[in-house]
Amino acid sequence: MILSGVFTALVTPFDNGEVDLSTFRALCERQLDAGIAGLVPCGTTGETPTLSHGEWSSLIETAVHAAADHAARTGRVVPVIAGVGSNSTAHTVDNVRAARRLGVDAGLAVFPYYNKPNPRGLAAHVQRVCAEGLPIVLYHVPGRTGQRLPVRQLLALCQTAGVLACKEATGDVAYGLDLLEGLEDHARTGHRVSLLSGDDFTFAPLVSMGAQGVISVLSNVAPRQTVAWCDAAATGDITRLRELRRRLQPLVRALFSDTNPVPVKAAMAAMGLCSDAVRLPLAIGAPPAPALLDGLD
Repeated sequence: MILSGVFTALVTPFDNGEVDLSTFRALCERQLDAGIAGLVPCGTTGETPTLSHGEWSSLIETAVHAAADHAARTGRVVPVIAGVGSNSTAHTVDNVRAARRLGVDAGLAVFPYYNKPNPRGLAAHVQRVCAEGLPIVLYHVPGRTGQRLPVRQLLALCQTAGVLACKEATGDVAYGLDLLEGLEDHARTGHRVSLLSGDDFTFAPLVSMGAQGVISVLSNVAPRQTVAWCDAAATGDITRLRELRRRLQPLVRALFSDTNPVPVKAAMAAMGLCSDAVRLPLAIGAPPAPALLDGLD
């Protein structure tokens, strides 16, 4: 399985404090119909730290069923990559086992946050998680974990058997290009690992230089436009790339003007897609200017 294109880091909709599975199913179907490359439930954007295990399982199951029904209807197979990471190796392993039973195609494993593992501990963590047999997307997001790994260390972790891709979310293009160069060198020896940006501000430059795609927040509100932006970067369509950058970059700024997913949920509420409700310790925010949302699909 080679991952490429736009993968949507799905929000978790709430209704009166409860997970709204019917709305979540509709959001999944909207994404699939727009041509995104994959669904990513229960990541950062899905407010996973506030979900119970039952809620986490129900969201993943809903995404898996939506993807399966889409494949049966259209013949287009779209993978589901479920957030499985935590700052406990044992808990992460339990999540991987549960996600595999639920039928996901891969797990998104954020590097442990708060406890700041040393290099040997982090390597052992990744090896233990990958040993469960579910393909793993490693998630490097220093803004959430408090650890910005040296490129050489991240490359070594990506060579762990079972690693399918790396979601790189520093927002540093130079870092991403160094990582891309290293992954391409390793691919020549037979272990291909996709590089997926985790940053809507900078994914287009990385894709234009050879990265495979993005796990996106923006695509929650603008799936078709995000797919077009990624395609333009991948194919070198400079005119279209600049046109979409002018259209979408102001929206990206709005979507990250507050803690994710507060602004994206406010935007989706303004579009009538779901409630703007978030769970404490987050609080509801203001939507973007209406002009930024005009014509999105």
